[in-house]
Amino acid sequence: MTRKGFTINKRGQLNRFAIEPKVYVDETPRIGFTKYAEKLNGRLAMIGFVSLIALEIFTGQGLIGLVTNL
Repeated sequence: MTRKGFTINKRGQLNRFAIEPKVYVDETPRIGFTKYAEKLNGRLAMIGFVSLIALEIFTGQGLIGLVTNL
């Protein structure tokens, strides 16, 4: 039985120590071909593609044309 962050034992005595939260470990892999890595890769690819389109709209040249004129 819990009450406002304290526990009461079987004899009805109040435990004055705070209840400790349950600890868990997230063991999902974050490297390799995981869902997380593929989502991140896709989002970064979309940002790069949109930025290349914006570059072409604002400068009137594509990426290769812009680099050769430097």
